[in-house]
Amino acid sequence: MSVYQLVIIGGGLSGLAAGIRFARFGGRVLILEQHHTPGGLNSYYRRQGFLFETGLHAMTNYAPPQEKHAPLNRLFRQLKLSRKKFITRQQQRSEIIFPGQADLFFNNDISLLSEEICRVFPAEADNFQHLLKIIEEYDPFFPRDFISTRKELRKIFNDQLLIDMLLCPLMIYGNSMEHDMDFDQFVIMFRAIFLEGFFRPQDTIREFLDYLLKHYLSFGGEIRFKSRVDKFDLSGGRVRAVYLDSGERIDCEQLISTMGLPNTLRLTGKVDKEEEKKFHGQLSFTELITILPAAQRKAQFTDRTIIFYNFGSYDYCRPARAVDPSWGVICFPDNFAGLEAGKYFQIRVTNPANYDIWRQAGKKQYYELKEKWKEKSAEIVAKIIGNYRQNIVYEDSFTPITIEKFTDKAQGAVYGSPIKVKDGRTSYENMFIAGTDQGYLGIVGSMLSGVTMVNQHILL
Repeated sequence: MSVYQLVIIGGGLSGLAAGIRFARFGGRVLILEQHHTPGGLNSYYRRQGFLFETGLHAMTNYAPPQEKHAPLNRLFRQLKLSRKKFITRQQQRSEIIFPGQADLFFNNDISLLSEEICRVFPAEADNFQHLLKIIEEYDPFFPRDFISTRKELRKIFNDQLLIDMLLCPLMIYGNSMEHDMDFDQFVIMFRAIFLEGFFRPQDTIREFLDYLLKHYLSFGGEIRFKSRVDKFDLSGGRVRAVYLDSGERIDCEQLISTMGLPNTLRLTGKVDKEEEKKFHGQLSFTELITILPAAQRKAQFTDRTIIFYNFGSYDYCRPARAVDPSWGVICFPDNFAGLEAGKYFQIRVTNPANYDIWRQAGKKQYYELKEKWKEKSAEIVAKIIGNYRQNIVYEDSFTPITIEKFTDKAQGAVYGSPIKVKDGRTSYENMFIAGTDQGYLGIVGSMLSGVTMVNQHILL
């Protein structure tokens, strides 16, 4: 009977990164992925000849190749990937807009955001520089109890609107907690989005995943698709093996789970459903992806990459209705600098959603909800960018149910559990959590999580 030195549950970006890091040193490693393609939340699918990316609006933590200590470049060194061959396209500029109140532009140079705050909130300009100094000196990975970001920001700023506007993109792109944010997570996301910034690969997520998978296989790593883990064999405080839903047993010396804390706990069989619920994230989303003719892009949408918007007071939480279109994200995936214009272009609109309402809907009601949400969301978005859906070539959408089905994230919670396991340890000495619920978010963060768990716990 063969035994793998390391089994990794999940072929998403954190799982692939962990696998590459371990395989580099000659270890026998197996990735188990329940679907037929890798990527997890950041994957792709095809409809009517169009390739749709799931999850990826933009990568964060941009850095040019010469910045050796930047997270992106450290990641590539750890995985023995060529950073110079990885062609990237930076955002043009993005916007935080609270219509009728204020708007702020930012890009990958923090000086633009500083100038914008001087323009819109002149009394807070010095306070913003003070925040930058705090973030520069702060270690978000030092073990500490929860610190309320809202309370910390109220110590620095006097204007609540500015606080909400700074929190808006950081929460939407990486916060699993309702209403507030752990200050450690705030610092991580502030650096990732405002100090380093948005970019995307020259090609689609498909090419990036293919690149990572081939790299993993070149080191002798193994991967099995359509292999769903059903339970663990546990004894003596260790994981001895995993069982697939086919009944097959796979023995392992070490295990990394990237399937999220709630699902990992469920597979141990040691946590009841009520206890498991406290690890469930509440934040899920719907997304509408619209394909339009390129001529329409030239006429209306050329200078902004991502728009974070909010009408009314800002409260980041699960909405009481199926979808809350009053706040969300408008992303233009073709509006990154240097991308060649094609025949078509996309607009992606993301809004917060209530998982329970979508889960309880019958089949007919589910599709009625989708159509109702499309119209209401488009009505709100039109107030910012105008009516964009008059020349639709093709359109698709997904809901919290779609997210849960294809990523296995409990309740479709994109950013996982509000309870993060920062050191990755579980109550079993050879089982570790990587990915979203380990506390690293975003594509670069997720991959760094996989690498870090291997470095800290496996390669000893």
